[in-house]
Amino acid sequence: MSEPETTTIDVLRIRPWPDPVIDTLGHDPRSLYVETFWLPTLGPTAVLLLRHLAHRFDEEGVTAQDSVVEIPVAATAQALGLGPRDTRNSPLVRSLTRLVQFDLAYAHSDGSIAVRRNLPPINRRHVHRLPDHLRRQHELWLERGETPRETAERRARRIAFTLVELGNDVDVVERALHHLGFQPLVCRDAAQWAHAHHRAMERQVASESRHPSALPAGPPSEAEGKTAA
Repeated sequence: MSEPETTTIDVLRIRPWPDPVIDTLGHDPRSLYVETFWLPTLGPTAVLLLRHLAHRFDEEGVTAQDSVVEIPVAATAQALGLGPRDTRNSPLVRSLTRLVQFDLAYAHSDGSIAVRRNLPPINRRHVHRLPDHLRRQHELWLERGETPRETAERRARRIAFTLVELGNDVDVVERALHHLGFQPLVCRDAAQWAHAHHRAMERQVASESRHPSALPAGPPSEAEGKTAA
């Protein structure tokens, strides 16, 4: 016999759903891709919940599947602007059910809910259901030929270089990138790359001060970013 819809749910136990392929090539719930293409597919409440959970995972350092975050239903729903409802029919619980329907979450054997930390590209069926202008944007995104990992690396290096230029050290930059939703390996590589290029530019500036005729150096190009160690 199923529970009545008025049954109160005080706390949801959420764990990350690790997937080596999607965690490397997928899209962070806080990314522009998810906001642009998954939002009209999943709906705003489900995307907002995914972003909230991604932040909680990061905030509490939850990475392994056996780690669980406890989500107080009423307080979380109210914080997300959904009203302090805590029943099986609340918008928060319905959004979790929607994530399960889209293979972005599943019910774990211990009663918790496993939720993906990263989302795959939307499939062809859902692309066809997008508005015309978003469908064209998705086609352009595919035509660029840049993988999600390459896009993440390029964005992370650009942000990291700015942070290093502002005087932050490698560890601070790496933590800042992680807080923005980049994967740990991308964070470390971008922070080290930015620090190395900052040092190289400092040496070049020092050289130019000894040789005033030298042309001024600019920030590292994206092409350098793809080839630099």
